[in-house]
Amino acid sequence: MILELSEDALEYGRQARQAFGAAGGDALVMRAQDAPGDREALVTPVLDGLGAWDLDPRTDADGLEAAAALCRSAGYWAVPYPLAERLAAPADLDVDGLLVVGGARPAGTLAGLRTRWAAVTVDGQRSTVTGLGDAQPGFVTELELSPADASGAADVALGLVLPCWTLLGMLDRAVELTVAHVGLRKQFGQTLSSFQGVQFQLTDAEVERSGLDILAKHALWSVATGDAHAVTDALALRLAAIEAADVVFRVCHQLHGAVGFCDETTLSWLSRYSQPLRRLPFGSSGARDHLTRLAGKRGLTGLFA
Repeated sequence: MILELSEDALEYGRQARQAFGAAGGDALVMRAQDAPGDREALVTPVLDGLGAWDLDPRTDADGLEAAAALCRSAGYWAVPYPLAERLAAPADLDVDGLLVVGGARPAGTLAGLRTRWAAVTVDGQRSTVTGLGDAQPGFVTELELSPADASGAADVALGLVLPCWTLLGMLDRAVELTVAHVGLRKQFGQTLSSFQGVQFQLTDAEVERSGLDILAKHALWSVATGDAHAVTDALALRLAAIEAADVVFRVCHQLHGAVGFCDETTLSWLSRYSQPLRRLPFGSSGARDHLTRLAGKRGLTGLFA
């Protein structure tokens, strides 16, 4: 079991982060919020330049690692585009991307997009997206689905894992921003970072973030090797990602104070646009229910045991 990305994938992620930053960085999501119909035009030129659509995360282990690194870099800037879902597109359907869906009212972050999409449930039931509902905050829209087939079992793990890498990138940035904030702000003549209580809170956030980092690499390895328990590993990763995000954003908002909820603060945008990733296709209780049903009495293997 190898729990580190290759140097090529890491370098690709670094180049992607720089490219997103040069294309507008934090301003991308602000501009997309004002004009959701323009977000493809804002983001796809950068992705084309990075060769994102040449990656093959399904059959090529190196391509899978590069895709994960790319998703993490997109999350760092809260790039307003369902990149992970595009990279998870199935090869045997004439679509541009794949969403994992759940619940009686399936939804996805497809508002304003003109691409073709497929959806799959945790049980492997696939559908094609035939219509979109009204746009909601976070580019979320309800989906109208037309059943396709029941051969999507191989799609589920990849469709769950890559969005967790996007969320991990958001947590990277949230912790980075908060460390910088408490290092600059002063209270009682001292920087906030010098107070022991602040250090304890930052430690809690970093433990969650770094722990999710390791679990994301394990789940990626599970997908790459075609492990029989890849779906349960992916569900366990999703549950861990939601729980880590809850802790990290709670700590970061507390340490930023009221300013952390203002649009002038990058943390506010990160937190807001992390919500669809944390709630769709299902939240922590849904992930736990699916995981309990699939793992059963056998339990988990590897790092999740």
